[in-house]
Amino acid sequence: MSNILRKHRIAALLGAAIVAVPLAMPVVLGTSAARAATDTPPISGIVAPGGSFAPIVSADKPAVVTITTTMKAQNVSSDESSPFGDDSPFDEQFRQFFGQQGIPIPRQMPQRPTERAEALGSGFVITPDGYIVTNNHVIDNATSIKVTLDDGTELPAKLVGADAKSDLAVVKIDAPKPLATIVWGDSDKLNAGDQILAIGNPFGIGTTVTAGIVSARGRDLHSGPYDDFIQIDAPINHGNSGGPLVDLQGKVVGINTAIYSPNGGSVGVGFAIPSDQAQKVVAKLMKDGSIEHGFIGVQIQPVTADVASAIGLGRPEGALVAKVSEDTPAARAGIETGDVITALGGQAVKSPRDLSRMVADLAPGSREGLTVWRQGQSKELNITVGGNQDDQKQASAGSGDKSSPAAQRVPTIGVGLADLTPDIRQALNLPRRESGAVIESVAPDKPAADAGLQPGDVIVSVNQRPVKSAGEAKTAVAEAGRAGRKSVLLLIQRGDNQTFVAVPFSVG
Repeated sequence: MSNILRKHRIAALLGAAIVAVPLAMPVVLGTSAARAATDTPPISGIVAPGGSFAPIVSADKPAVVTITTTMKAQNVSSDESSPFGDDSPFDEQFRQFFGQQGIPIPRQMPQRPTERAEALGSGFVITPDGYIVTNNHVIDNATSIKVTLDDGTELPAKLVGADAKSDLAVVKIDAPKPLATIVWGDSDKLNAGDQILAIGNPFGIGTTVTAGIVSARGRDLHSGPYDDFIQIDAPINHGNSGGPLVDLQGKVVGINTAIYSPNGGSVGVGFAIPSDQAQKVVAKLMKDGSIEHGFIGVQIQPVTADVASAIGLGRPEGALVAKVSEDTPAARAGIETGDVITALGGQAVKSPRDLSRMVADLAPGSREGLTVWRQGQSKELNITVGGNQDDQKQASAGSGDKSSPAAQRVPTIGVGLADLTPDIRQALNLPRRESGAVIESVAPDKPAADAGLQPGDVIVSVNQRPVKSAGEAKTAVAEAGRAGRKSVLLLIQRGDNQTFVAVPFSVG
């Protein structure tokens, strides 16, 4: 499945400014009639019409800070790289937001190596002695960090710890006196429709408060294993990154992180990291300075109803293994492409996101039981979890065999197949030993087209059994039809990626 961040224009909320060539961001301030305010604080978590958020703002605003980071200018230089750094998970989002939405990517004039760039974000104080929470992408690749308190005091900060997977970071300042703080709230109690406030420094104009509601829970932006975002309609913009999302008791229920934006500003679709998730990560960062996440080495995808039908699984649940990387914990445990992981460590796995979260939370080196659905039955395996250093391992191509040139038709799903010849391998840039059946054509009115198959795709396996030629693929599809299956499960190689696709059989 293509990256949802490309489709939905998700942009990190970091406000970037280049020192060598300052970027003037015009701000038009309008006036409006002030809402009637009362001295009555919110009661039972509900603000009555005409009520005021002033008591909440008065209590929380002093604990919200502006974070300015200095980084090497090459991170935002004329090569059009983003201020997050090339390895940041938000780099591609930055390019999408600025480059593809018609907004010029910030550029610098030819510069000397000593010139610097600055980036702007927000944060909030959680201890009187100066521990501050923000987003990882706010401080990523920073050479220096400066915190500006609500009263204007500027103080240097040091990085305590950061975690890219959860996009959270903790910095520390030495303040001359105890600081105002905000306490953590319970994000699990939030429901769609609940009122919330967002506090931060959008565009660097100064600490700003906006109000809205929780629009949805559990949003998955496909940016990492901890995707479980709170969607809000309170206006947040670049510079709000790391600022607190608070409930009507003034407690932090989220950390503002990203927006959906087709035009560079808020359109009422923002995303925040839930506090219940963030609080645990922050505690680990304050204690150890870093987090070792578990890693097993698989590419996974959802189990759809068609996939479940094709492999005889009773419910469309679990995580379907599309690829197993070589020399990884998954490979050593005996996990195979086509397995459906249904449980890990005694906990049921209902979706790929469940598995990603479970694995990321495991301690490297721990040994866990794992249940997979393979060839119509459950199988128990044991896996020793890897760590962060294993997360960079590259998946390798599969093995192959000789095939003969012959094109054949599989009318039941609507594709034309051919064997992989040396010329076809070269044209598709496939390894010499890659085996399977290449799709030559896709009938537009057949199920294969509806499933998204394309000419040039290579069928690697049919119903979890490897195929080495067009003939084997055709036979395997026919066998699935004769067995009464409503669909057939194909493992498709497209470029460097492998994906399972369930294709229903034609009716009539």
